[in-house]
Amino acid sequence: MENLHDKRKVYEKSQLLESEIKQNPVEQFRDWFQEASENPAVGEANAMAISTVEEDGCPRTRMVLLKSYTHEGFIFYTNYDSRKGKSIEKTHKACLHFFWPALERQIIIKADLEKIAENLSDGYFHSRPKGSQLGAVVSPQSAEIPNREYLEEKLYQLEEKYAETEVPRPENWGGYIAKPYEIEFWQGRPNRLHDRILYTLTKDFDWKIARLAP
Repeated sequence: MENLHDKRKVYEKSQLLESEIKQNPVEQFRDWFQEASENPAVGEANAMAISTVEEDGCPRTRMVLLKSYTHEGFIFYTNYDSRKGKSIEKTHKACLHFFWPALERQIIIKADLEKIAENLSDGYFHSRPKGSQLGAVVSPQSAEIPNREYLEEKLYQLEEKYAETEVPRPENWGGYIAKPYEIEFWQGRPNRLHDRILYTLTKDFDWKIARLAP
């Protein structure tokens, strides 16, 4: 067994103080996201983990890409028949997580999820490279398949079928908007006294701001 007790680093790149934060968490997210996007050490600033709860009560987490965000919520796209899609349809909830080690920051978002309008899913689908469109059609996401050749053969067939025509968006593929009701911003600090600022949506649709102990 490998002993990892001595693997640690000192967090000292920034701070998160109440006197400096935005009153709206989406505006705070915007500022942090812009910094992450402009930092060359951050590979994909829009890469985020999404956790959903499955029928056995255990959370399941996977990485996806954030494709847009507004004051209303955070939008990503997936196969509605995938494991995440089926979990979302049962609970209509998920937890989003961004982690940017280069900035010593993470953001945790608890949200209610709903499908976006079909025309918005259509627009994004047709903005993707054709290979990505065909991949979405080919893959029965999360379903068991016999081998990789099964996918490659289906892809070859569809490449021929749609060589000269537009690829239609599958009805079971589209976007979700995650409407946040709780957002936590975490900034690493020395001596493990990290800054944690929690925004909680109130019944009056205002945001309550609190500092959490690290």
